[in-house]
Amino acid sequence: MKLYGSVTSPFVRHCRIALIQGGLDWELVEIDAAVSGEKSPTKKVPFLKDGDVNLTDSCSILKYAREKSGNTFFPDVQDYDLFCMTNTAIDASINLFLLQNDGLDVTQGKYFGRQAGRVESALDALDAVVANSEPELTDGVIRLACFLEWGSFRNRFSLDSRPNLKKIVDFANKDSAFQSTAIPQ
Repeated sequence: MKLYGSVTSPFVRHCRIALIQGGLDWELVEIDAAVSGEKSPTKKVPFLKDGDVNLTDSCSILKYAREKSGNTFFPDVQDYDLFCMTNTAIDASINLFLLQNDGLDVTQGKYFGRQAGRVESALDALDAVVANSEPELTDGVIRLACFLEWGSFRNRFSLDSRPNLKKIVDFANKDSAFQSTAIPQ
């Protein structure tokens, strides 16, 4: 089984964690945007090849990895909603990041402002969602922690005013699979 992607991607990292946790036999094939544009019909990472199985999205890869290792993928709708809200924030953050890397001024324009506002309001909402719960290393929490570490690594946002999100990162970093997939500094 081969997982294609970048070690800095929060989507790829989450898949790597699921594959490690499932004890599956797999390897990471590191690729960049140019290669993913050639090899994936969605022109993004991650994508996975396992014999005749070809998956092109982190969600389907996670479902495949969890079920192949005998686990359930999202038995709880609240955790699934945490996962989905995090995905929305990741998509907006990565879009702004890539547009800025292409030389666009992402501080100007309604679209950019809406995307930046989406990230900030999602982070505030995510901080509130996790405030009153004991963390458990679910797929929603893993996705959130992967995003938060990516955002810190890329200097996309601050967690200084979001103590509950800081606690999630600290909690996730106690897990060996999460630690072993950390973004190289």
